[in-house]
Amino acid sequence: MSTALVITSSALGEASVSSQLVEETVARLRSHDPALRVIARDLGRDPVPHLTTDSATALRGGEPGNEAQAAARTLSDGLIAELKSADTIVIGAPMYNFGMPSTLKAWFDYVLRAGITFSYNESGPEGLLKGKRALVIESRGGLYSEGTAQAMDSQEPHLRNLLGFMGITDVTFLRAEKLAFGPEARDRAIATVRRQIAETVGEACRKAA
Repeated sequence: MSTALVITSSALGEASVSSQLVEETVARLRSHDPALRVIARDLGRDPVPHLTTDSATALRGGEPGNEAQAAARTLSDGLIAELKSADTIVIGAPMYNFGMPSTLKAWFDYVLRAGITFSYNESGPEGLLKGKRALVIESRGGLYSEGTAQAMDSQEPHLRNLLGFMGITDVTFLRAEKLAFGPEARDRAIATVRRQIAETVGEACRKAA
């Protein structure tokens, strides 16, 4: 039985395009694998706390020195266990002010831990979570994958670097762009990503079979 870790991060709840497209992705995965186990994290509704002095200290190693540090370590261990158990990671990432939501960045802050999800050796850093695949659904009001605004995209390169640092290099980005360019552009963008989801999931499942 395969496992999917499904992470949504929009603050818009049911109105979120990225979350709706993540739901469709999960439905497609289940259509190919009815026994799929899904672990869901809605960071918009139930955010991971941002780092503090205590949590940053706890995640650097050593024994926790107080209750706050112990709680941070326990949370990090649980999030990493979910990540390690997954064959596929599905991430819904809206663009907020040219980057990912701070709640999604906070999740990465808790799962990027030296000696557990990455390590350093003589040749440099090495990701320790190899063999997983990730599908990242991005939603954007403008067009950032090409053209003059591409240089302002601090979302996708950051996500690619964070996943790659943990060894997750089989990553597919699906972008719903121009969502703020009017109803027709919005509908067209969502329809395009829905087709891409069907194609991407179908191809991935055929390769895994």
